[in-house]
Amino acid sequence: MPATDPLPNRLTARVPQLLEAMRSVGTGLELHSTLDRICETAAELAEARYAAIGVLDEEGRGLADFVTYGITPERAAAVGRRPGGVVGLLRTLSRPPARAVLDVPVRIQEEIFGNLCLAGKHGGGEFTGDDLQTARVLAAEAGIAIGNARLHEAARQRERWIDGSVAVTTALLSGGDTDDALECVAEQARRLAAAAVGVVLLPADGGGLEVAAIAADEPRASLGAVIPPDSPVVEQLLEGKAVFVEEAGTDPRMITGLAAEYGPMMMLPLQSGGRVLGALVTPRWRGEPSFTGAERTLATQFACQAALALMMADAQRDRERLAVYEDRDRIARDLHDLVIQRLFATGMLLENAQRTSAVPEVRAGVGKAVDELDVTIQEIRTAVFALQQGPAEAPSGLRTRVLREINMAAVPLGFKPSHRFLGPVDAMVGEFTGKNLIAALREALSNAFRHAGASRIEVAVDATVKLPDGRDGVRLTVGDDGVGIPEGGRRSGLRNLRRRAESLGGSSHYGPGIGERGSGTTVVWEAPLQAGPRP
Repeated sequence: MPATDPLPNRLTARVPQLLEAMRSVGTGLELHSTLDRICETAAELAEARYAAIGVLDEEGRGLADFVTYGITPERAAAVGRRPGGVVGLLRTLSRPPARAVLDVPVRIQEEIFGNLCLAGKHGGGEFTGDDLQTARVLAAEAGIAIGNARLHEAARQRERWIDGSVAVTTALLSGGDTDDALECVAEQARRLAAAAVGVVLLPADGGGLEVAAIAADEPRASLGAVIPPDSPVVEQLLEGKAVFVEEAGTDPRMITGLAAEYGPMMMLPLQSGGRVLGALVTPRWRGEPSFTGAERTLATQFACQAALALMMADAQRDRERLAVYEDRDRIARDLHDLVIQRLFATGMLLENAQRTSAVPEVRAGVGKAVDELDVTIQEIRTAVFALQQGPAEAPSGLRTRVLREINMAAVPLGFKPSHRFLGPVDAMVGEFTGKNLIAALREALSNAFRHAGASRIEVAVDATVKLPDGRDGVRLTVGDDGVGIPEGGRRSGLRNLRRRAESLGGSSHYGPGIGERGSGTTVVWEAPLQAGPRP
């Protein structure tokens, strides 16, 4: 190519546009658009018919993104991301097959992110040294863009896991029973790890690990199932070692069949201060991406934080129980030492008055009062005995669990949703209906956080409604002032809510929100007060 060729000037003229595109890189969509522009620029400046940028995933095991120029999207999709590298893919995609090919690495310093490949020089010639230099410059720009995008995503990912840890700690320390605490850990882990389900395992009485809590779209029959102590993963988990599986359905260490439908899986010990409380399991469906190194590290840290929060919650409950026991002992002593003694003394005075009275009617009335005092003293002694016994731990009411979910959602939302209750919620709503209502509330709040962009959310639980079939029911309403549901937008969360309600004989629907002129979305979920699982 002649020395006076204007190629360097043309490249210089495009640099400001590329820099502006790189500055906007923050999400995968923006990165793809920036790489597309770099790919097009490389093809135009090097006079190539075809160009492609292949981006390796963070583990370096395959292509995370593949951008092409000069090739129709339909053809690129038909060929797919076959083995053989970017050059091999580009040779396969180009028509006619390109003879002249230029391939340069996309990297920053020594870290390689992928390749920029050019093929099919216009005019049938070979690529020149200037073309190579141009490709290297643009590959460096692509490397910077990819590096910035990954740093941005890593920061966002760490922030999400930190928020999740804060939400779990807040929920656990706000009070409640152990089952609710474990379900909270399972649900947060499932959401943060983008897993199919979240599972908490606890040591079983006969050895091994028992499924103590499950967070999933559909109710799971495996709750209470036990992984036997001779399982290889149980031994590792109880020793405080994490287990990572690429294909759970075929891994020989999975001996129970519980993992048959899953692919990548993280099994993390819930340990704090050298004590293993149990394990946290987050599997993905078959065919879904493996967990990256960053995800494994963040999930391990989350499991340690969750274990610490569980221990703190247990200690807090122990302190609260101790305070209750001390208060009960004080009340029992006061009743025995003061009240009973005074009643006994009063009874003796009445008996003396009965003996000295000359009026038969007075003697009969005083005698009856003395008998009543004797009965009262016996009842108080029974109450003292009951106070000296340890009370059975009762599960927290529905009202408390609703408030806990609202407090937990306040962390990622950045504000606390308002709430109101109608009717005797704790007394009227059955346990099975209550658990499903909490799951529906969690799903609705999660949808609002992920999709609505709301600044205000209102939650209402009404235990005074009549269902269309005449049965008494409970209605959960979650309204926001966000962006609403766009036409053609994802509605998987709404489908989950509807299926959950219908499984109890209820229903679920959505409508206008609580913002100005009805902006946002209001989700309504209804079910009978007393319901059980349908066959």
